[in-house]
Amino acid sequence: MNEEVVQQLMATAERLANAAESLDRVLGRLDQQQEALNAKVDRVVAAVDEQAARPAGQDDAARQLQERVAELEKSNSDLKAQAARMARKTLPPMVSAILAKSGTETSGDKIDKAVLDKTLGSLSVEQRIAVKAELARAGMIE
Repeated sequence: MNEEVVQQLMATAERLANAAESLDRVLGRLDQQQEALNAKVDRVVAAVDEQAARPAGQDDAARQLQERVAELEKSNSDLKAQAARMARKTLPPMVSAILAKSGTETSGDKIDKAVLDKTLGSLSVEQRIAVKAELARAGMIE
């Protein structure tokens, strides 16, 4: 029985030694992670200190530039909207001729869909599709 107890103690001691080695490795990794975190914290603190030391004039200049960019973007969008309103919306001669033959007016206003369908009833399917596509491109139908 004495020999069995000694063997059990030896096995337990061996497991404890393995566990101690594992703990050493884990502690080494934790130390490395702690060092990395400390380095990151130091960089953040340095960045905050640098930002606080920056002259106030730079903040004003940055704010003025941002306001100017916003102003230019607004004027750009206004000009684009104005250009879209000023775009010329004309129909090809074929479409104008087909609509004129049927007595439908094309003064630039929207065309009623029921009148358009009745007007285009004598055309082939391909021709109706082409005419409707041109009218949609010109903004006369949706």
